[in-house]
Amino acid sequence: MSFSRRHFLSSLLGVSMMPTSFGKKPPSTRPTARNVIFLYMAGGMSHIDTFDPKPKADPSVRGDVTAIPTNADGVFLSQYMPQLAEHMNKGTIIRSVSSTQGAHEQGNYLVHTSYEQRGTITHPGLGAWILKHEGRTNRTLPGSVRVGSGSRGGGAGFMESKFAPLVIGNPTDGLKNSTRPASLSEKQYMNRILLSEKFDTAFHDRYNQKDIRAYSDMYDDALRLMKSTDLKAFDLTEESPKVRDQYGQNAFGQGCLLARRLVEHDVRFVEVTLGGWDNHSTIYPGIEDRVNTLDTGLSALLADLNRHGLLEETLVVVATEFGRTPVLNGNDGRDHYPQAFSFFLAGGGMQGGRVYGETDENASKIVENRVEVQDVNATIAYALGLPLEKVVYSDSKRPFTVAHKGSPILELF
Repeated sequence: MSFSRRHFLSSLLGVSMMPTSFGKKPPSTRPTARNVIFLYMAGGMSHIDTFDPKPKADPSVRGDVTAIPTNADGVFLSQYMPQLAEHMNKGTIIRSVSSTQGAHEQGNYLVHTSYEQRGTITHPGLGAWILKHEGRTNRTLPGSVRVGSGSRGGGAGFMESKFAPLVIGNPTDGLKNSTRPASLSEKQYMNRILLSEKFDTAFHDRYNQKDIRAYSDMYDDALRLMKSTDLKAFDLTEESPKVRDQYGQNAFGQGCLLARRLVEHDVRFVEVTLGGWDNHSTIYPGIEDRVNTLDTGLSALLADLNRHGLLEETLVVVATEFGRTPVLNGNDGRDHYPQAFSFFLAGGGMQGGRVYGETDENASKIVENRVEVQDVNATIAYALGLPLEKVVYSDSKRPFTVAHKGSPILELF
């Protein structure tokens, strides 16, 4: 996907906030995380074939998958995740996630916004909430970046467009349309900018409104970024071939590497998408390649963040819209299954080497510590120190909070 100038400018914009009592107030704490890398498995990742294998179940349930031990005592993963098995001490698996949404678009939207999809309003994603409450850390880089496609939510929603993520198609292409054309000298380029500003002066004076001012701010942000040395954060060629190979020479792996570089430059929220999980037919052996891609990219990311001293302040999340049916269907595939599935969290103050929640022997029912999608998002927001109870009002004066009615899972910290 190419990256247009318009998309670049629009990605680089409030509504009033008022404190209120909104459900049970969690105990206050200092933030445990500064940044989030959100790895989204678009299409509905099979929990049985990844984070919740059932090696003793009937073959119609477990399929071709066996379980392997990890470096965390008593924690097992799918055989397709041997690299993550060596890093399991850094993270926690939540095996008891449940959703009310069993269709892709609606499930995707819920995971990204904590709200059910409505035709009358678009809700903001976690990245927008971070920027709304705390602003950007690096003033020349966008505060939120999305790598790849596949997300139906996670934008600015009803908030200003400056809170929307900057969207990158191919992580190896760098940030397109972000340099001065070679045919123009610096003086010529600045003269054109000044001329454009003169043409716009009368319009801005006449319509001195928030949205108009915000549009001008986007241009100013874009110009600052074009001149910033922080543009190198988007250039993966600065990494050694060895490091790039460790992540996997594919869009997801290189997206994970880009995410590490971006949080290193104080980008607060980075999402990387890996699609291809909608396995309604002949799930084996194709899913092995998909899980291996996740395994390689995620494991390299955890090791690299740790090596750079960033894992303690960066919360890595692996999420999906729902799981897959425990029993293989008539086409040797797995269908949509929102009743029980798994997320993975690492770094950012999370305990490592443990499992939270449990499904039954067939991974079909949650038998311990059921959590909703909103609870996981509340946990992410809590780790970041975001005010869970603070209300933001939409243009229609409707109240919204960062994780809707979710409660943080405090046992994970």
